[in-house]
Amino acid sequence: MSAAYLAELFSLDGRVAVVTGGSSGIGRGIAEALARAGASVVLVARRPAELDAAVDALTRAGCRVARVSADLASRDGVRAAADEAAAVFGEPDILVNSAGINLRPPMDALDDAAWDATMALNLEAPHLLSQRFGPGMAARGFGRIIHVSSQQAHRAFAQSGAYGVSKGALESLARSQAEAWSPRGVTSNTLVPGFVPTPLNTRLASDPERVAALAARTLVGRNGLPADFAGAAVFLASAASAYVTGQSLFVDGGFSVH
Repeated sequence: MSAAYLAELFSLDGRVAVVTGGSSGIGRGIAEALARAGASVVLVARRPAELDAAVDALTRAGCRVARVSADLASRDGVRAAADEAAAVFGEPDILVNSAGINLRPPMDALDDAAWDATMALNLEAPHLLSQRFGPGMAARGFGRIIHVSSQQAHRAFAQSGAYGVSKGALESLARSQAEAWSPRGVTSNTLVPGFVPTPLNTRLASDPERVAALAARTLVGRNGLPADFAGAAVFLASAASAYVTGQSLFVDGGFSVH
């Protein structure tokens, strides 16, 4: 009885998910969790070799996955990636926007190129993908949009710069999407990580003293791992979260509490 109840709440059998940034880091962890919960998952990322490695590993683990190599830094690239992703397993029920760029020059050195690149990948790509898939989810009566945000959306530290601005706007985007589509069964939420050593933040991760200081700030005494997002991602993607929308869920080991 308990297994049936848990399946009713959390199973993603029959669902289709698109995960950007799904070849590495937090995106890879989320993609694996959704696939293990039963979803057919399309990984979208830029580097073919990393995508192939991720698909191979997940396939050997019994997951149903495919990949799309795409550059999400341009509108044309986003639209092409969306069409290609939808052609694999069908129109998605779940969209995870985890791809991002982490350019954080000091504000007095922030130029137009860094600003534009940050907004294109961290904000505009999630918006365009949501505009592409959200209405279809609403028409079918079920959808889950999950954005991966940052502590910098809520507090300025470590030269937040344009990166913090983009993530703050991303959380606002989720609230606007929740207002628009939740009455038709589509929720939109954000996951807010603490510090997780990934390829996105190699510069910070290469400073052992800073890494240790960030771990000490948490309440659990360690920094995050991509696997730490599995439960939260499955929850937000499943029927269990039908009454949760427009929210920012902190998965940070207590980093944000103090």
